[in-house]
Amino acid sequence: MIRVIRPAVQIIYYVRRLAPEPRRAIRHALKELAHDRGDINALEGTLAGYYRLRVGRHRIIFRYAADEAIEAVFIEERSLVYDVFEAEFVSKLKR
Repeated sequence: MIRVIRPAVQIIYYVRRLAPEPRRAIRHALKELAHDRGDINALEGTLAGYYRLRVGRHRIIFRYAADEAIEAVFIEERSLVYDVFEAEFVSKLKR
């Protein structure tokens, strides 16, 4: 099954500013994700329901939508991704 990937604006801008090789790797990883392939793990705790895709030193946070599409919601380097995304996620829940 091939899924539709819906990247967030943050992901589009982040990937544009990368060097060519990491940019290619991330684009390739997203295409593979559409086929449910890649280094995918479910997140736990407050981020339950989300998954991460590992692409080198980068992590893409995504979730499966009700219509079987994949909503890629956030990308950052591994050292920052979980803290930044969790803070952003919790602040959106409080609004």
